[in-house]
Amino acid sequence: MIDKNIFRQYDIRGVVNKQLTKENTKIIAYHLGKQIQKKSCENAYVVVGYDIRKHSKMLFKALVSGLNASGCRVLNCGLVATGVNYFASFQSFKIKKQKIKPNASIMITGSHNAKKYNGFKITVNNEPFFADDLIKVYKQIKKNSNIEIKKDLTYEKVDARKLYIDYMVKQFSHLQGFKEKFAIDCGNGVANTVICKILDKLDLKYKALNTIPDGNFPNHHPDPSKEKNLASLKKLLKKDTNLGFAYDGDADRIAVLTQKHNIKGDTLAYLFSQTMKNPVIIGEVTYSQNIFDEINNHGKTVMDKTGYSNLRLKLKELNADLAAEVSGHIFFNDRYYGYDDAIYATLRVLELVFKGVNLDKQIEKLPSVYTSPNIEMFTSEDIKFALIKKLKEEIKKPQRGFPVIKEIIKVDGIRIVFEYGWALVRASNTEPKLVTKYEATSHATAISYQTAVENLIKKVLNELNSTSN
Repeated sequence: MIDKNIFRQYDIRGVVNKQLTKENTKIIAYHLGKQIQKKSCENAYVVVGYDIRKHSKMLFKALVSGLNASGCRVLNCGLVATGVNYFASFQSFKIKKQKIKPNASIMITGSHNAKKYNGFKITVNNEPFFADDLIKVYKQIKKNSNIEIKKDLTYEKVDARKLYIDYMVKQFSHLQGFKEKFAIDCGNGVANTVICKILDKLDLKYKALNTIPDGNFPNHHPDPSKEKNLASLKKLLKKDTNLGFAYDGDADRIAVLTQKHNIKGDTLAYLFSQTMKNPVIIGEVTYSQNIFDEINNHGKTVMDKTGYSNLRLKLKELNADLAAEVSGHIFFNDRYYGYDDAIYATLRVLELVFKGVNLDKQIEKLPSVYTSPNIEMFTSEDIKFALIKKLKEEIKKPQRGFPVIKEIIKVDGIRIVFEYGWALVRASNTEPKLVTKYEATSHATAISYQTAVENLIKKVLNELNSTSN
């Protein structure tokens, strides 16, 4: 039976040849295709792309067979960045003298996870297909998992990359010949299936690292949210430039660096908002409070759940200008299609610099606070959500020696607002762990909040373990 745990909050993802195999991918694709047709139309066109992981082509063949068996028709855009796959779902393609617009998209990618992982990011009618949609697919699989699906690699090939490159060059033609030097680290993922061609056509001055797509990721793990994976880029910044960009495996997540700062997603949202008139910005629960406050001085912010599918939907629902995750997923509804695309975000940062925005000086205008990195506490898939539920109950009770609580925000997990800062505890939707974060007016105060909250988590965890035993 297919492991239910691969049907995650935002996508389908698991360990290849263990949780995700050629045979069960056919079955998943068959039932996924049936659900796509229910939400769009019979014989829906699905544009499919894949990343550079060693097993992506194997999964592609299985996926195509399953989709064909379901009655869907496949448009193959090949090896692409996730942003290009999303972009393709908004375009029309000439197929057998007809103009065809895709009804859905599937990107085969393990994203920023270790190379043993792979999976599927899905949209239908240009909206994320996630959460309850994925559970429906799993339930259908449980009812009918014994179907035999023959190999059928029928598809139409489409050149989404050329359309994407031409679009970016046209949209950012005002950057042509801009002399600012910068660096990029493609991390041996799929960023350089498009980015260097765009930068070269715009005649921009850059140095590029790890440009050759390689599913073994020989130079470093493709997760730019981890400081250790930015070492090569930082070294280059010290020598040659004050601006650098790094990408995850499928190039939908970005890291932006200067010699002074690793600019997180919430700070990027603040910087982008500076050039927008009355912006509406969707932030998530891990944002610094300073960012919410500063953007609210000239626009409006909305706090929402962490997760790229949640933010993309909220952006569309409110017709907001921009949404961003601290981890580097940036969604532009302003002048773009509203999905997360690190290549596009790169060009928007370069545009800020082109317009004369000094990134370091703007960041240094923000009030000073200490904000911890995300602190991971590994647990199990079975217990992580139960732990959060129990923690919400426990926090209502008086806790001896616990800091005074001003407010409890339950948008995603629990954000506990104290007098001089806040603490966040949430369950990861993609991995078996809790994620905590702390912010305060001083490092010492943040540490005191961390100690109090971690002690409470341990207490709750012990109670859950004793109950289960």
